[in-house]
Amino acid sequence: MPPLELREEDTVEAGLDALDTPVHAAEGSRLRRIMARVLPPIGAIVVLVAIWQALWAAAFWPEFKLPAPSAVWAQIWQLVTSGQILDLFWVSVHRAVIGFAISLLIAVPLGLAIANVNVVRRGIGPLVSGLQSLPSVAWVPAAILWFGLNDRAIYWVVLLGAVPSIANGLVSGLDQVPPILPRVGKALGAGRLGGIRYILLPAALPGFLGGLKQGWAFSWRSLMAAELIATSPELGEGLGQFLHNGMSLSDISTVFAGIVLIFTVGVGIELLVFRPLENSVLRARGLTASAR
Repeated sequence: MPPLELREEDTVEAGLDALDTPVHAAEGSRLRRIMARVLPPIGAIVVLVAIWQALWAAAFWPEFKLPAPSAVWAQIWQLVTSGQILDLFWVSVHRAVIGFAISLLIAVPLGLAIANVNVVRRGIGPLVSGLQSLPSVAWVPAAILWFGLNDRAIYWVVLLGAVPSIANGLVSGLDQVPPILPRVGKALGAGRLGGIRYILLPAALPGFLGGLKQGWAFSWRSLMAAELIATSPELGEGLGQFLHNGMSLSDISTVFAGIVLIFTVGVGIELLVFRPLENSVLRARGLTASAR
């Protein structure tokens, strides 16, 4: 029979192993987990619409200032039945995706340079942070004067909105990497590029994802600002142009419909792209309790 001390050590080790083992949410059916994710936002939307309906019914504001929810829904449904909603989404979303991809190609090397080169951090770092705090709409008049009413002007505004956020997010993630990790990589023979690719970037990924989400948000906001101001038949009609048309016609139902559609795209990208990506990264690191 083994000594009592050995049995206690085995118990402690088993407990520590259990703490290190990722906990998978096996309890509950898959349907229950899906409902737990879907019902809260649906409930919040129902409450907001109910408040909106109550305010409209109370007639605190005239109809041209606060439309009925049914009137806004009728505008959206008309876009759906006519197929125009697909054209609106395509014009705006494909611009946002292209602008975000180009911003990513520029921001990653810039963020790496700021995080790893002291001279660049001291010289360019404050400028990038300043650009991030500058409203993107301020660049729209200059972009129109430089490039004219075309896609180049819109992409320029999107880049100036997204690049600083992505670069600063990467810098923030890299600054949180423990210093011992690059040293271990160097001791194991990793070169400069290998250390960045296999050590720094994977270690900074959680913080970098936060920068990507913020960069997408700035990209989408910048695009909407550009489409609201830079209106031209050659540019096509996106969501920003649709919102501008509602304002020009003094049609508050169209304005609210445009706001709802812009909001829907933002929430959809978050739920369909960034939320699953973030959850996969958290699960890969054993942080299943943080995955949503």
